[in-house]
Amino acid sequence: MTMLTETATQRRIRVLDPRLANQIAAGEVVERPASVAKELVENAIDAGSRRIEVELEAGGARLIRVRDDGSGIAEDDLPLALSRHATSKIASLDELEGVASLGFRGEALASISSVSRLELVSNVDEDPRGGWRVVAEGRQMEPRVTPAPHPRGTSVTVRDLFFNTPARRKFLRTEKTEYGHVEEAFRRLALSRFDIAWVLRHNQKTVHQLPPGDDAAARERRIAALLGKGFLDNALHLDLEAGGLRLWGWVGLPTHSRAQADQQYFFVNGRVVRDRLVAHAIRQAYRDVLFHGRHPVFVLYLEVDPLVVDVNVHPTKHEVRFRDGRMVHDFLFSSLHRALAEARPGEQEAADDEAVPAQDAASHAVRESAGRWQQQPMALHQRSDGEAGRGSPDRVTPDRVRAFMDGYRALHPEHEEQLLTPQPAAPGGVAAEVARGERQAAFTPSKTAADTSRQAPAEPDATRAPPLGYAIAQLHGVYILAETERGLVMVDMHAAHERIVYERMKTQVHDGRLDAQPLLVPVSLAASAAEVATAEAEREAFARFGVELDVAGPETLLVRQLPTLLIDADVEPLIRDMLADLERYGRSDRLEAHINELLATMACHGSVRANRRLTLAEMNALLRDMERTERSGQCNHGRPTWTEMSMRELDRLFLRGQ
Repeated sequence: MTMLTETATQRRIRVLDPRLANQIAAGEVVERPASVAKELVENAIDAGSRRIEVELEAGGARLIRVRDDGSGIAEDDLPLALSRHATSKIASLDELEGVASLGFRGEALASISSVSRLELVSNVDEDPRGGWRVVAEGRQMEPRVTPAPHPRGTSVTVRDLFFNTPARRKFLRTEKTEYGHVEEAFRRLALSRFDIAWVLRHNQKTVHQLPPGDDAAARERRIAALLGKGFLDNALHLDLEAGGLRLWGWVGLPTHSRAQADQQYFFVNGRVVRDRLVAHAIRQAYRDVLFHGRHPVFVLYLEVDPLVVDVNVHPTKHEVRFRDGRMVHDFLFSSLHRALAEARPGEQEAADDEAVPAQDAASHAVRESAGRWQQQPMALHQRSDGEAGRGSPDRVTPDRVRAFMDGYRALHPEHEEQLLTPQPAAPGGVAAEVARGERQAAFTPSKTAADTSRQAPAEPDATRAPPLGYAIAQLHGVYILAETERGLVMVDMHAAHERIVYERMKTQVHDGRLDAQPLLVPVSLAASAAEVATAEAEREAFARFGVELDVAGPETLLVRQLPTLLIDADVEPLIRDMLADLERYGRSDRLEAHINELLATMACHGSVRANRRLTLAEMNALLRDMERTERSGQCNHGRPTWTEMSMRELDRLFLRGQ
């Protein structure tokens, strides 16, 4: 090591050989076949292509060919296309600061050609006889341009990747692994542009063939083709705009989480990114509803002014930097947090009885399934054996709802009055009603004006039944069985009640009624200059949760007041984590999360326990509270609180109609 260092220090400064410079750049740009495919496809997108075909052999190690129908490259520009820092996408600093194209460094083709055998054929004219070819084979040479017939557009063929750099080639994985990485890159790019037709072939076999389309139905067909129909069946569609920011796309319900983060796609102005600020905002939004160790699924698109986002942060352009990161973080968090909170039974029922236009049918289905009570009605018709059977799907009619409710009245006449006259909830909601004789929570929240306004019963309507139907039985003292228009609902009564109590506690505690207690002896914290500056700038963020934090010196902080719920907590790591979050993301939820953990424990102990026998009135009261409560689809630990089986699914179990 010493000998090498001494030799290096004795050398004079000189310009690197172009081939060596290209291979150094290739180390940043070309990691594996997927990197090559990504760079070539991004060039095709920037060329205004309407159709892009990707062809692979041996996972891309032997062959990668990308063909497009874009604007093409002129004959005189072909040699420059293989030169470093040569690009048509930017020409000034102003264009760099507001760059809207995907590739703009001018390094990709030069880097790829230095570690492979590259052939580029392009044509800018409609005449297919007017194409030109340029070839490079990983060694320093003047590019040779020759005529080559080609339709308008460009084809780039990359053969034998890393053939001249054996050390890099031996790090390639198996064909299956490398192909999996290329397919994932293809999936991201295909999700970024719905208006482009895409084709992926591997070893002469067509894997994906995606037609173009920019309406809602076409978008959802593509998502179903790339991510599976299960994603759409358990996703919420959202489209929100505020402060010059627009967020739209699909977020998975908490019950449709995955063991790994393999279905998370986030795009900024059409560019797929992996950003810590974005990841933190999404993680916060799911914090209260996701089962431990699980990962949410989403396909989200953020549209911002290109001037307020810097995409030139990393050579691979996977990371971005926002000019106002706090505003972006808060917009993402609040949008997703609200969307997940409103995904409960009863939110979308206004659209159920209306005919859905054909072009909106797919998006309507997604919105309905997002509420976990998607209508699956089946028209009644007279079967040949005289039984009432179920035919093809049809929308629920008022007559059918009346028949359902009449049937329930006949079975339970003692509750007929409750069907059309919703009973007012007692103080604390169903908590006080069904938990008599049980161990009570540490405190029972009283009903506030905000609770009353949010939970005011709707006007009686004989043509509508509640989304969760009406209780018919209790199973083993654990589950509530309810009959709905569509079939059968099963509710975990403890998990559901736990969420109801928890949400009411949170409303009381976090709506400006958080009790705080001054410390008899302030807690002194040794802090860095950066932490002290953050504490001074973020006094309001701490005060919001009842924390009084003073600066006692250039490197000392004093905690003078804490929320009553956290009076016995280890405050030092909590404050330090908050300061770190505020400095990095402009927002911290550490105190809120800690308080919510305590509230969740209290709600668990204050909820109706298993084996507690409930009357039908109590069970129905619990169902109605679920329909009014945010995030009622999951308990405080992220587990589902209810599930539904439609009549079609029940018929399938018993082979009816087959």
